[in-house]
Amino acid sequence: MIDGAILAQAEALLAACRQRGLKIATAESCTGGLVAGALTAIAGSSDVVERGFVTYSNEAKIEAIGVDADLIAGHGAVSEPVARAMATGALARSRADLAVAVTGIAGPGGGSAAKPVGLVHFAVAMRTGKVLHREERFGDIGRSEVRRLSVAVALTMLEEACAGA
Repeated sequence: MIDGAILAQAEALLAACRQRGLKIATAESCTGGLVAGALTAIAGSSDVVERGFVTYSNEAKIEAIGVDADLIAGHGAVSEPVARAMATGALARSRADLAVAVTGIAGPGGGSAAKPVGLVHFAVAMRTGKVLHREERFGDIGRSEVRRLSVAVALTMLEEACAGA
């Protein structure tokens, strides 16, 4: 799951954040900690990775990072508003400068016509108040591949945020 390309991407992100003095937090649902795992697979990452939240259940999203229960009830856990709330909640509950959130449907089940397997929402919140969002529809390509691609997108969004911070 954490292949050479993802490790290289994580290493480059850590170097860029280190150069700018930025710290990262993660809030992960469908990736189950793989973004944090990719970053912490690199020796010396502790000077950049501040903390990670694995908020797989709706209750965890509410309790650990302060996602409003009404937001989940109204939009579903896999939605832009929830991804944004996860990122801003993780940022508020950490000492990080950037927080990335990932919430999606990795499969093989759990999808619907409106929210198919492979739908993933990403958000990155910055201390400046800016929040980036991205939606990906990877398709029903297998749970492992959805998760692997989600890690790559999350790292890419953090790279973009780091460059703009």
